[in-house]
Amino acid sequence: MFPDFVRPLVLSGPSGVGKSTLLQRLFAEYPDKFGFSVSHTTRAPRPGETHGKQYFFVSRGAFEELIENGAFIEHAEFSGNLYGTSFETVRHVERDGRRCILDIEAQGVRQIKQTTLNPVYLFLSPPSMTALRARLQSRGTESDASIQKRLATALKEIEYAKEVNVHDVVIVNDDLDRAYELFKRVALGEKIPYSGLPPLDDGIDELDAFINR
Repeated sequence: MFPDFVRPLVLSGPSGVGKSTLLQRLFAEYPDKFGFSVSHTTRAPRPGETHGKQYFFVSRGAFEELIENGAFIEHAEFSGNLYGTSFETVRHVERDGRRCILDIEAQGVRQIKQTTLNPVYLFLSPPSMTALRARLQSRGTESDASIQKRLATALKEIEYAKEVNVHDVVIVNDDLDRAYELFKRVALGEKIPYSGLPPLDDGIDELDAFINR
């Protein structure tokens, strides 16, 4: 019934777009069907985060040693911190008979496309750039400098997502319940029509001024 269910699902999208919220709802509704590929990172834990659950929090030295040992499917540096997905975390999920879901930045997507992983690629898009900025600001955990970096990175991620055949599915998170229903259908292996990205050109001049101020 679900021919794509056995393939890993790569979820990507700008920081602040709502990936974590969708994943939390999916895992709560289907606790036995999916497994999250827990990434390694050199950034410090945020309040409420636990080692081995949200991330494996490691030192830069330990991360670089893992790179040298070929432990990662993909790895990237973002906002001064290293992030990586290890082969072992994906294998661990698959051994448990669950579909592995990977939350990956655009740099990682490029790297995965050079491997034999053969996942389904899903891009979660904001409805607008101004909405994305508002979401990042509402977190209350980001400095202005951090928000500027994340928005600049978001622009690059969106430009990459616009390229042909980069993603199999695009979901616009303009309404959380609607976005979750679509995300759930994809996660369960259903194929939905490719809709493409919204224009995302609203307030670009204002956004550039915010980033470059």
